[in-house]
Amino acid sequence: MNQIRRERERARTDRPDLDSVLDAASVGTLATVLDGQPWVVPMLYARDGDRILLHGSTGAGALRHVAAGAPAAFCVTLLDGIVVADTLFDSTANYRSAVVRGNLTVIDPREAAYALDLLSDSLIPGRSSEVRASTKKELVATLAVALPITPDGWTVKVRDAPPAQVEESSQPGGWAGVVPLRTVAGDPVPAAWVSADVNPPESVCRLVKGI
Repeated sequence: MNQIRRERERARTDRPDLDSVLDAASVGTLATVLDGQPWVVPMLYARDGDRILLHGSTGAGALRHVAAGAPAAFCVTLLDGIVVADTLFDSTANYRSAVVRGNLTVIDPREAAYALDLLSDSLIPGRSSEVRASTKKELVATLAVALPITPDGWTVKVRDAPPAQVEESSQPGGWAGVVPLRTVAGDPVPAAWVSADVNPPESVCRLVKGI
């Protein structure tokens, strides 16, 4: 379950490699089987030590299904660059990906507020300190769950290389290389009901500046 069989040279087996991929992304896909059918949904997440924190509505039946202990898998992928080779066959992408498998557990209600703050701060560091605390009603309506990271329950795969040089190039002497890709924060756009003289909070300003 935790072995990469194809292109094994791209596998990473050290735990810091897993943490690096998980900490670099904010969205992953949670998958399980519900009533004999595959169920996959993209979700925001945060890593908290040896577990992945997720949350959703208590009314989501499939989320309750995995929260009850159904086997699940969580996948994260980062596209780092487009690899432009001499042929389409040899063109590819540089990427980092991780898959964590296991059984989710419901986070203790006494810890739910901490989990939700951590999820928020993983997207906008420091944001939780700028707003009021979650109300009891909000916490009751939110299902916070954790996927433990066990030693035998994850895989990481990375490609970080230029294109291979091919013998039968379609364009001898043509260009080949890598086009790096990255996600950056743009200028914040205020909601229509926010007064023009109200500035974005410090956490948003730091996010935009990349601090």
